[in-house]
Amino acid sequence: MAEAADFHGTSPSPARRWLRRTASLLIGVPLVAGLLGGPAVTPAHAAVGKASSDSRTVDVSLNTLTPAAPVKGDTLTVSGTVVNEGKQTIHDAEIDLRVGPQVFGRTGIDRATERDGFNAALDGSSIDDKFGVELPKLVPGVSRDFSLTVPVSELGLGADGVYQLGVTLSGRTSQQSFEQVLGIERTFLPWQPEDLEKKTRITYLWPLISSTHLTSETGSDERQTPVFEDESLAEELKPEGRLGQLVSLGRDLPVTWVIDPDLLSTVDAMTGDYKVKSGDDVVAGKNQEIAKAWLSSVQSAVQGEKVIALPFADPDLASLAHRGKDVSGSLRHLQQATAVAASTVETIIHEKPSTDFAWPVNGAIDSSIVDVATSAGADKVIARSDSLRDDLDYTASAARPIGGGTTAVVADVRLSRAFEGDMLRADRSTLAVQEFLAQTLAVTLQDTDKQRSLVVAPQRTPSVSQAQSMARALEALEPQRWTEPQDLIAASAAKPDDNANTRVPPASRYPAELRKQELPVQAFQDIRTTQNELDNFTVILTQRDRVETPFGRAIDREMSTSWRGNPEAAQLYRDSVRNNLDVLTRQVKLIEKSQITLSGRSATIPVTVQNQLVQGVDHLVLRLSSDNAARLSLGDGDRIADQPIQVQGGHSQSVKFDALANANGQVRMTAQLLTEDGKPYGEPMQFTVKVSEITPTVMLVLAGGVLLLVLAGIRMYTQRKRSAAAQGQPADTEADGTAPDGDDSSNGGTERPEGDIDGPDPGQASDLTPDTGPESDNPSGTGEKVDR
Repeated sequence: MAEAADFHGTSPSPARRWLRRTASLLIGVPLVAGLLGGPAVTPAHAAVGKASSDSRTVDVSLNTLTPAAPVKGDTLTVSGTVVNEGKQTIHDAEIDLRVGPQVFGRTGIDRATERDGFNAALDGSSIDDKFGVELPKLVPGVSRDFSLTVPVSELGLGADGVYQLGVTLSGRTSQQSFEQVLGIERTFLPWQPEDLEKKTRITYLWPLISSTHLTSETGSDERQTPVFEDESLAEELKPEGRLGQLVSLGRDLPVTWVIDPDLLSTVDAMTGDYKVKSGDDVVAGKNQEIAKAWLSSVQSAVQGEKVIALPFADPDLASLAHRGKDVSGSLRHLQQATAVAASTVETIIHEKPSTDFAWPVNGAIDSSIVDVATSAGADKVIARSDSLRDDLDYTASAARPIGGGTTAVVADVRLSRAFEGDMLRADRSTLAVQEFLAQTLAVTLQDTDKQRSLVVAPQRTPSVSQAQSMARALEALEPQRWTEPQDLIAASAAKPDDNANTRVPPASRYPAELRKQELPVQAFQDIRTTQNELDNFTVILTQRDRVETPFGRAIDREMSTSWRGNPEAAQLYRDSVRNNLDVLTRQVKLIEKSQITLSGRSATIPVTVQNQLVQGVDHLVLRLSSDNAARLSLGDGDRIADQPIQVQGGHSQSVKFDALANANGQVRMTAQLLTEDGKPYGEPMQFTVKVSEITPTVMLVLAGGVLLLVLAGIRMYTQRKRSAAAQGQPADTEADGTAPDGDDSSNGGTERPEGDIDGPDPGQASDLTPDTGPESDNPSGTGEKVDR
């Protein structure tokens, strides 16, 4: 039996094979009590229909089974590992392959997977002993590998269908002197050697979705350098990473690609200069080549294939329906996320996607979720059969109308969940693949005269091992003996089954576990607040798209399905988006002023606006108001004055308001920036003006002094005129030809307005003097240019 043994064991001896055949003849025949001076002894496997607890002593794992769906002439190879989990050494152990009876229907497969322990009636007899493997002894805690090779012709397979296949370890211990089955692992063997005329059409969704990696921050430069939370996305993009494996595996499989545009946009941002958070600082990213290679592989893999684009950032439709739709503006975000999806995908991977499909979490739907999903333009909803249940004895096709022109594409729950959980262990992956194949064959054999279409919607973010298991299952279907591939668009257009359920369940039927993971109402209120602040900010910008685009997409990410089960991280992200927006809005601000003194009846009051953005601001109004217009009024005697303002990026602008003093004392002034529609922008700035008007007594003294100066001037002029007449010179000029004092023609004959501080004569004190010294047009320089 060279074909059956490996280096871990030996083939059974002829004597042992004779003993095993003899023992099999005694199954079910009790020994007569007293012949051996004791009670009757019955081998464990003689208890037909009853599982043996001893059959759990050894853990049997099936690591490989090839081919997964054999045909006539094939040789079946099964390899795995056995581990003695008991406390006693097992002697004369032998590993055998058993073919059980044919399993009928999908329910039969479900029941077989639930069975535990060995049952001779249900697990069948072993194949000829020459194909078994002997292990002289198996010590507790020790594992041994094995490999069994059996021609398919020796398996005794009959009619087409699904057969149970088991691997057992038999042996004896010091407490059990007779041989018994001490461990078993069972799986399924699909047997369909000939092609069927009407095959089941299989649509397999292949998701390219990730969590949020890109922040709302951008670098302080014109190029708006993106900032990432970390470099974890680069690990996923590597050839051995999760997303790298999904692309390399999917390119050779008949699948429908389901892509989140946010993932493509984020990776595209990584192909150029980008930065990564490092504590309180940011450092330059270094994985541009990995991002470029991954995008190139995606473009190659999807070329000519059907691509489904989800709304940008894969928004949580159930959270929107249950918690967000009553918060104003929430549905608008879903519409915007849908609107940018197609252009994002087509621009980056050069394939025009379909945006007609909505995919709620786990395909769980109710009437409110369907309403929200279709509000953004989708007319097809990917549901799951555990949400839209059928009361049929067969599996219906996926597509079915649910009213209002909407089609529910119902994914099969068994097939969709086939590769959940830990697939790192080879035995779990092998069992999952074999059960997946068995289920698809069972569906086809339900009615070979009717062609149906099945949709498989796996988990959104499959791990590497899960993706590899999925790929092995699809590869095993490639001979297309009982299935054939079909894309999602064709599956949604297939003729629906008249008997299939089309009634959408109410909200009360939504799974409680999924509802617990939804975004809270507070999340949508936070989103509304951020959106309002964004709207107020962008109306003053000259290049609005530089801010609207990155922050609009960041708000989309706040509603992502990826936040489910991680509420703390979701809240931190929402807070960071709002904080980053606040940092930007504070770059346009009023420069603080201290108290100033007004010692005249009229003057101008300057207020400085600083713009530290790299783009200009416009459509702003600066309002200055006086708390006491009777003491100090603005303009034509008003309490409030408004002036429009424009400030270039990186500059400051002083705006001057005319003021009129009416009485002495202090007046509190308030400066406030407003948008053109009257909404406050930023915090108000307050300062005081000290009015020190000249008294009547002082005015009389000054008037008397002026009169004396005038009279003295007249007297001097008269004396000069007389002297000039005596000398024969004109009285209008001095002897040197210059004009007489008091008529300075070089001054142009102009006088400066009293109290105007914008242009005082050199050496002359201003009428409006800040207590802390003169104010610069740009006290803090051009500032950091942080505009996005």
